[in-house]
Amino acid sequence: VQLQASGGGLVHTGGSLRLSCAASGRTFSRYAMGWFRQAPGKEREFVAAISRSGGSTNYADSVKGRFTISRDNAKNTVYLQMNSLKPEDTAVYYCAANFVLAPAIATTVGREYDYWGQGTQVTVSS
Repeated sequence: VQLQASGGGLVHTGGSLRLSCAASGRTFSRYAMGWFRQAPGKEREFVAAISRSGGSTNYADSVKGRFTISRDNAKNTVYLQMNSLKPEDTAVYYCAANFVLAPAIATTVGREYDYWGQGTQVTVSS
């Protein structure tokens, strides 16, 4: 599986961005998907995850109520809608794919993911 993230950019505090992650291959629906981010000088952290069917989601406490993860299996794409952005959301955002058999799994653990995209920069100015 190859993942291509896009949609990053520069926004002001309170603004919105929608990230997309397009996956290659015909087995997209077999993967739970996640978004992670890494700010300069910091470790990579979990942001959001969604199960294979989209029925289960998980969010980091720092983004709950502001970010929404979704997926379109027909388009092999996962999205991250980011609203009410804050300067502390500034980071490179990565999408990742986790091959799972259980349909409701949406893991928050980065090392459980099998494939990673190249990242897209999100910068929020104050």
